[in-house]
Amino acid sequence: MRRLFLFVFLSAALAALAGSAWALWWVNQPLALPAATVDLSIESGTTPRGVAQAVADTGTRVNADLLYGWFRFSGQGRQIKAGSYEIEAGTTPRSLLQKLVRGEEALRSVTLVEGWTFRQVRDALAKADQLKPEASGLSDEAVMSLLGRPGQPPEGRFFPDTYTYAKGSTDLAVLRRALRAMDRKLEAAWALRAPGLPLKTPDEALTLSSIVEKETGRAADRAQIAGVFVNRLRIGMPLQTDPTVIYGLGASFDGNLRKRDLQADTPWNTYTRTGLPPTPIAMPGKAALLAAVQPARTKALYFVARGDGSSHFSDSLDEHNRAVNKFQRGQ
Repeated sequence: MRRLFLFVFLSAALAALAGSAWALWWVNQPLALPAATVDLSIESGTTPRGVAQAVADTGTRVNADLLYGWFRFSGQGRQIKAGSYEIEAGTTPRSLLQKLVRGEEALRSVTLVEGWTFRQVRDALAKADQLKPEASGLSDEAVMSLLGRPGQPPEGRFFPDTYTYAKGSTDLAVLRRALRAMDRKLEAAWALRAPGLPLKTPDEALTLSSIVEKETGRAADRAQIAGVFVNRLRIGMPLQTDPTVIYGLGASFDGNLRKRDLQADTPWNTYTRTGLPPTPIAMPGKAALLAAVQPARTKALYFVARGDGSSHFSDSLDEHNRAVNKFQRGQ
């Protein structure tokens, strides 16, 4: 009888050891995927058993009960985070659980470039991979209302940067992040403004910085260009900057700025009107924001492109005309 008991006990122990060895082997074996990568979406509140079933529902050849058992045995099943994931070739039950617990979602990215207009921003978001187009077909005004800024023009209000997002996120979610980022950057820049600037509000600083962004060909000239515009604002001299005129022309601009365009009055024509235009004309980056509130101390009232990306600055109109003849007309 004792021998029989010992035999049964040893058999059970060996079976348990074999089972443990097999389980240890299994959790480290690559899952059989139906494709090179498989999308897995886990909604908030999904139970560990539901997660295991969701994996099986992707077409992955895995026993959902066995996978759930692994989640439970690990003690980490309740730590799985909701999100959008990609299961790649070579993923094992062990590495899959680690990915889900860490919340390593499948992220995409979209880059909003300094100097872009809001139209260009919307075009980029419309083309972004796996980004839901909730703003598609809506007017700019409607988009701003959905973002909680009814009546606020969208131009220049979004910070240029690279934004990552999970598959299935919306364009409005990205815009909301960029909007808040610009709020923070503008607030920080305004707090650092030099004394005595002819700028009454952060919005005016934003508008000026958008002009500086569009006029700067070389980063080293940015503060000097801001200084020229600040000097003009101080004495009531028109800013006379082509990018604002081009912005005012809108879709009618064909790439060639003509004399008649400079004479055609629009709210953004800084040849026919003094002061700042009514809105920014593009998205300024951090450097342009800081240049607008911390312009170089200069007497210059004019600048002209040298043709190599840099600008020549002049204190007087006569000097400026000579520079124009030299760098623009080759005289």
